Amino acid sequence: MELFTDAETLDRYLVEHSREEDPVLQELSRHTYLKVVHPRMLSGHILGSFLTMFSKMLSPQRILEIGTYTGYSAICLARGLRPGGTLTTIEVNDELRSTALKYFRKAGLHEQIELVNGDALKVIPALEDNYDLVFMDANKDDYPDYYKQLIDKVTTGGYILVDNVLWGGKVLDTQLEDSTTRTIDQFNKIITADRRVENLLLPIRDGLMVIKKK
Repeated sequence: MELFTDAETLDRYLVEHSREEDPVLQELSRHTYLKVVHPRMLSGHILGSFLTMFSKMLSPQRILEIGTYTGYSAICLARGLRPGGTLTTIEVNDELRSTALKYFRKAGLHEQIELVNGDALKVIPALEDNYDLVFMDANKDDYPDYYKQLIDKVTTGGYILVDNVLWGGKVLDTQLEDSTTRTIDQFNKIITADRRVENLLLPIRDGLMVIKKK
């Protein structure tokens, strides 16, 4: 059996056979594509739906997100928080702050989500909480360093989800002279070799690494 390779048709089929995107996320997606630079950085409907379902299954008390962008994934994740739970999201680009805060409020989640502007590598060491769920979707070149800083802040049995770990399939090209691709490949190898965790790489969107701390 040959692998289905028509990505656009496959994506459309996935959307048609998944729960419809809600109005707030639809509006945020439209706004991002019309008004914001690099709109393809948006998590989007399929990954967002997975994040919501995963978060609801876990029912975390505290979530940490590295890379807010316009707030789509934070909204999806926060919908799975247990009563009284909180989500902290870190974004280096403060120009995106007003958009994210606007849609956190529209989603009715503004009291559960805290947005911190700054370089995640400087913010993470100052965080005092431990987290049941972490989502990484920021500077790919910093993935190994994020992980080193985060692993001790994840609760036993907690999860780290990491986006873009297939990097458009470039990780399969061992001859590619691209530092970001090499870093992502190195990150994937680090996770697979780390005996402190269990992991599974899923072909969702651009590759999602699911990591469970033992």
